[in-house]
Amino acid sequence: MDNEEKYNIEVKVRTVYLPDQSDPSAERHVFAYTITINNTGSVASQLVSRHWIITSGDGSVHEVRGLGVVGEQPFLKPGESFEYTSGTAISSPAGSMKGSYQMVAEDGFHFSVEIPEFILSVPRVLH
Repeated sequence: MDNEEKYNIEVKVRTVYLPDQSDPSAERHVFAYTITINNTGSVASQLVSRHWIITSGDGSVHEVRGLGVVGEQPFLKPGESFEYTSGTAISSPAGSMKGSYQMVAEDGFHFSVEIPEFILSVPRVLH
């Protein structure tokens, strides 16, 4: 069994625009994102830190690094998942996020899990 099979973490993302927390006139567009992290590997692993790259539609980039997610460092046995919701604000009606989670497996192996880029976009209103 190779490392990809042993240390495999799947990440799924859902986003929603929060109009009640946004203020387009002040260039503040707020989004919630719900992330499901699933350990599809064969070794229990703990999420220890995160790194986000948040890009607004105007090209400005904001990076965020920190321990855990939403104040937790979830430990996932094979087959277990962890879901959380967080949020971000960007200056334009559209942008994107991508990043990585830094993990430590039960056997001491350190690895990184890529969070594929996902779009943040204000829903368009049809007239």
